[in-house]
Amino acid sequence: MPPAAGQQAAAVPRRRRAGAVLGIVAVVAFAAAAVLLGWFLLREPPVPPQDVAAEDLGTALRSGDLADFPVTTTTSVVPEEQYEAVFADLVDDTAEADVSLTGTTPVEESDDGTLSFTATYAWSWPLAEDATWEYTTDVPFTYSGPDGREPGEWQAAWSPAILAPELESGERLAVERTAAQRGDIIGADGETIVTERDVLTVGVDKSRVAASEWNATANTLADLLGFGEEATADLVARTESSGEKAFVQAIVIRVNDPDYDRSALEETPGVLLIPGSRALAPTAGFARPILGTTGKATAEIIEKSDGRVAAGDIVGISGLQAAYDDQLSGAPGIRVVATKPDSDDEARELWAKDGESGKPLELTLDVAMQKHAERVLADAGEESPSAIVAVDARTGGVLAAASGEGSQGYDTAMLGQYPPGSTFKIAAALGMLRNGLTPDSTVSCPDRIVVGKEFDNVDGYPSSATGDVPLRTAFAHSCNTAMVGQHDLVSQQDLHDAAASLGLGLEGSRLGAAGYLGDVPAEASSEADHAASFIGQARVLASPLAMATVAASVAGGSTVSPMLVVTDDAESDQAPGTLREDEAATLRELMSGVVEVGSASQALAGVPGVVGAKTGSAQGNDGRTNVWMVAIKGDIGVAVFVEDGEFGSTTAGPIMRDFLTGS
Repeated sequence: MPPAAGQQAAAVPRRRRAGAVLGIVAVVAFAAAAVLLGWFLLREPPVPPQDVAAEDLGTALRSGDLADFPVTTTTSVVPEEQYEAVFADLVDDTAEADVSLTGTTPVEESDDGTLSFTATYAWSWPLAEDATWEYTTDVPFTYSGPDGREPGEWQAAWSPAILAPELESGERLAVERTAAQRGDIIGADGETIVTERDVLTVGVDKSRVAASEWNATANTLADLLGFGEEATADLVARTESSGEKAFVQAIVIRVNDPDYDRSALEETPGVLLIPGSRALAPTAGFARPILGTTGKATAEIIEKSDGRVAAGDIVGISGLQAAYDDQLSGAPGIRVVATKPDSDDEARELWAKDGESGKPLELTLDVAMQKHAERVLADAGEESPSAIVAVDARTGGVLAAASGEGSQGYDTAMLGQYPPGSTFKIAAALGMLRNGLTPDSTVSCPDRIVVGKEFDNVDGYPSSATGDVPLRTAFAHSCNTAMVGQHDLVSQQDLHDAAASLGLGLEGSRLGAAGYLGDVPAEASSEADHAASFIGQARVLASPLAMATVAASVAGGSTVSPMLVVTDDAESDQAPGTLREDEAATLRELMSGVVEVGSASQALAGVPGVVGAKTGSAQGNDGRTNVWMVAIKGDIGVAVFVEDGEFGSTTAGPIMRDFLTGS
């Protein structure tokens, strides 16, 4: 039928049109893809993130590994090598720095298309426990564009100022310690003992004379300084072994020291005097064994300081200067400087932290009394060790502790250990009083007595004081046999306790310095050992400090605990002792008889204010006769000791008299 045929003929063109549309879409899609691919292949690579580049440089600066980081330079410098050279001394002296990125500026584009930004880095160098050098540096970054189809890199513009502010080419960083003001040592009534005083460092300047004259110059200098053979040989050896332009130190002297001819030193070719200052006492010998000395820190001191002390620091070498160095030295200052090697330009300071001055050390020493004690010993001219110690009965303060020239620098006054001989009879008498005797009790004083071994009296003991006599008479004339004869009445423990009541054998917890307060065994090793203890022999030991403490305890009426260094603890009242005032009064009575009619009557006759005394001599371990005298004048207990003498009355007595009568 015609209509059906017409409808079928019309459907075919519509299918062809749909196919054509799909073809067109496919062609368009392909063309778009081609365009997109072309754009992708021809586009510029993206700019690398600036923060990543800045962080990477921070990591490199922290580690010092800069070899692979892209930088631009205007010179032939190698950044990694410059980094190492600039920080070499800092790294040797401290821990490594902490470097952190603190921020970046926005990226800017220049007329030629170059991109740039600036990164800021915070540096932190821990130079000491409480000293950190902190600063910031700015680093310019640039980006010139991609490298072909690679993104390209941000590059840091290298300069020394990246490492430290305003650092210049060729400069190196160094850490210097600046010495703090050392604390003074002061004595009674606030009088200064040790403070900074003007000095001259004397030595051989090898650059000032020909090499052929070095040996002669060292010998001449040693002669001018009064050196002995050993010191001279040491100076000569150090001069010969040092560098061609070295300064070889010989000695440090006070500017106005009368013991040295300054003019002669200055006029000697090759000798140089360098002015300076040093913490010193009023005189070279003033309480030197006690105060000690200062000097450059030794390797041993540096090692033991746990970083507190560095090479070149002036520290306490001995005595109180060493014991209280932490307090006296304070904290050194620190500064960072920029220097140019092999240049005469002065170092440029980049940063500094002030030090903290040392704190003063307070002693009980009376400056005038100490000087007087030293003069008395010097005038006595004893060749063996000797000492004078004075202790204030009211406070326990050590007012003087002088050691004679025969001690050769040893602190005989505070540390000497010797049998106290008959001065110990003060403690023995206290033991007798506690066991029922009185000054008027009759005791037997024969010429000799055997208790485990034979004991006798000293040569020249007055016959009028032998036989049955009052205890006061036996004590006044120092009868050995009368004391030994009480061995059954007074036990060894009693002797130990009596001595402790007088401060002998205690630990010296308030002393604040090295000191020996004696030893009295509480048990006897034999009958003879016990008997000999009554007269300060056998194993009984004391120091001049200990015996001055005994005298001070008797003077004050209570057990004295001596004190040399004043601290918060030491300033508190002395701990109550076991010595009673009535016991001390009886001991003072016995000791007054020694001055009035006994063994000290000639030495101390007419000396005003003397309450009492006791002489003593003992056979030392080396066969020498150690001689003693203790005395009480007012509230002060005094002990005089000479290691090698005749009798306490004849050797120690005149020294005691000169001390008590002088000023």
